[in-house]
Amino acid sequence: MGLARFFRRMSQSDEARLVDEVRVWADSIPDTTRIGECERRRRARVAGVVRRITLHPLEGKDSISAVVHDGTGELTVVWSARDRISGLRLGTRVVLEGLVADERGISRMVNPSFEFV
Repeated sequence: MGLARFFRRMSQSDEARLVDEVRVWADSIPDTTRIGECERRRRARVAGVVRRITLHPLEGKDSISAVVHDGTGELTVVWSARDRISGLRLGTRVVLEGLVADERGISRMVNPSFEFV
């Protein structure tokens, strides 16, 4: 590591370093699109890290949503009719594939296929 890079990294906030690390990792996953570059109403394969998880309990119609980011943007992912997904935790690296939609300015993917990395 060069001295200039070392000092740049030391002056970055923890959040900025984390975003850089996530972006580098997501870019290394083959055949993926950056979340910030996903076209709406198109299928996409994206890689990112789970930033937030929410359980939406409705009688007989539970769902789970997660906010996934890759350093270029965020994507809200919703899994209907589920009250848990084994392995889904904050900080989990995940690859998702599905239709990207835009709902009130928020990028969403509903019931995508997924794999934990």
